[in-house]
Amino acid sequence: MAELVGPRVYSCCHCRNHVCLHDDIISKAFQGRNGRAFLFSHAMNIAVGPKEDRQLMTGLHTVADIYCRDCREVLGWKYERAYEESQRYKEGKFIFEKAKIVKENW
Repeated sequence: MAELVGPRVYSCCHCRNHVCLHDDIISKAFQGRNGRAFLFSHAMNIAVGPKEDRQLMTGLHTVADIYCRDCREVLGWKYERAYEESQRYKEGKFIFEKAKIVKENW
C-alpha cells in the first residue's frame, strides 16, 4: 500500500487505506449515490471496475466504480466519458462519496 505524504489525506472509511489528497479536490458540489460527494483530480490505492453508461443528474456518462484496493469497498466512480461538451471536464476524474472517506492528519 502506498502511503500518501501530506498534511491532509482522505482514507477509506473501513480500512483507513489512503485514497486521495485534499489538495486534489476540484469540487465539493457533487451528488453521490448516498449523499454528498467530492470530485478529485487524482486517486491512489484504488481499483477501477468495468465501464458502463449511466444516466446521472448532468446527463449520460460512461463511468466505472472505484474500489478501495485493500478492502474492496465501493468508494465512488471514475468518469471515463462525458457525452455532453459542457461535462467533458469530468473525464478522467474521480468521485468519492463523502460518507465513504474519512479525514486523516488534519
